[in-house]
Amino acid sequence: MSEKIHWADVFAAEVPQDRVHHIATGITPSGPIHIGNMREVLTGDLLYKAIIHRGLEAELLYIADDFDPLRKVYPFLPERFAAYVGQPISDIPCPCGQHRSYAEHFLTPFLTALRELDIRPRVLYSHQEYRKGSYTEEIRQALNGASEIRRILERVSSRSLPPEWTPFYPVCNVCGRISNARILSHDQERHLVRYQCTCGNEGSADYSRGEGKLVWRVDWPMRWAHFGISVEPFGKDHASAGGSYDTGKEIVRKVFHAEPPFPVVYEWISLKGKGEMHSSKGVVVTINEMLEIVPPEVLRYLIVRSRPEKPIDFDPGMGLISLIDGYDRMAVEANSREYALSRISFIPTRIPFRHMVTVVQIAHDDRGIFQCLARSGYNVSDYENVLKQAHRVKIWLRNYAPDEVKFAVREHLPPQMVDLGKEMREALTWYLRFLESVPRWGAADLHNGVYEVAETTGVRAADMFSVIYLAFLGQKKGPRLGWFLEALGKDMVLQRLREAVNVFAH
Repeated sequence: MSEKIHWADVFAAEVPQDRVHHIATGITPSGPIHIGNMREVLTGDLLYKAIIHRGLEAELLYIADDFDPLRKVYPFLPERFAAYVGQPISDIPCPCGQHRSYAEHFLTPFLTALRELDIRPRVLYSHQEYRKGSYTEEIRQALNGASEIRRILERVSSRSLPPEWTPFYPVCNVCGRISNARILSHDQERHLVRYQCTCGNEGSADYSRGEGKLVWRVDWPMRWAHFGISVEPFGKDHASAGGSYDTGKEIVRKVFHAEPPFPVVYEWISLKGKGEMHSSKGVVVTINEMLEIVPPEVLRYLIVRSRPEKPIDFDPGMGLISLIDGYDRMAVEANSREYALSRISFIPTRIPFRHMVTVVQIAHDDRGIFQCLARSGYNVSDYENVLKQAHRVKIWLRNYAPDEVKFAVREHLPPQMVDLGKEMREALTWYLRFLESVPRWGAADLHNGVYEVAETTGVRAADMFSVIYLAFLGQKKGPRLGWFLEALGKDMVLQRLREAVNVFAH
């Protein structure tokens, strides 16, 4: 049976097939960029890859909306940032003092994450495009078409705007804010507007030098026309009736004389138990935080496996284990399209996450991690990659893992072993003999041997598993037994079980 066509390929078949495609994504870096934001960029990347897969030419753009104003003092900011509210975030000082601006503070780790996720767009910065005059002609068109734009906004979005409304907000040369100023005059030959700011200042702004910007509902369709955007994913808020996509479609056609892009609307990603992610509310898990615990191809898979219109409830605890298990199952399927879209071009050897969870809790140090993995037959020659995977698991165990997956190997035989009965001692003795003679010290054989011994001795396999875990962990549950014993190593396992049998004997 052939694999069901992937949603990205469905969209790629629906876009015009006779042109070069420019796929746009964009985020305002006003706060930590979280995995909810990632859905836009990754959806754009999947569309880009699917269009290329059809043999068409395409380009992926990421437009950083770093010329937007700071809206308020967010919970993660010190109160001193109240002085910068309303100013472009590209001009505001960095919160940590290590970057050139507020915007760069949040963009830098995000762009690093994109590279790790194998997303390679052409990155454009809004403040640079405005200030080098890229949008001069479009701003002139918007100012001249202000009456038409106002009529579209009022009719389509059912909002009321004052007669003097214009789509251009100057940056006030006194207060430094992007101001909903009253435009007094427009000299289109010199690209100048005279304005009266809400702070009381009267000044002039040269829009060919980026001394102001278009309001969002006009800025968006302006970019469609300027860059020839043909495909764009965007959130459901922009797609609502009378929303910015509806107004943008008319504005781009009537004012900028271009066509709107093919829309791909996506739903939000929620954080399980906390709701939809919003940087301004502090409900976030950033992309970089996730890449500290999740292999990048698995984060891609989170988006790949769900159609854009389907909401995602992300659980960084046991839900993450389920997600990784799903990726691992999908990865072994021949010709899986989901795998092709999830994988990254520089994928290294990856240790299964569950196994690494076991290994890092067994090993006392890096050397122990390599010894455990080598005993399990993994190639550990890529030293940095192995340590990076171990580091991810350590952070997950510390910050997200439920108690049920945590354990600690006891240094000595737990005292509870003394209280077990004769029948279990005999079964454990049989299992010890099985291990002493097993031809290959492999996880599957060690695991299946428990069932063989249980059947031979007449004890319940569940009881056998419990007593073996008890001997090593002091508790009756633990990680998958065969893989756990394989990682512990033959010498340690045999020594501990001999101690247990001897305790029974005395």
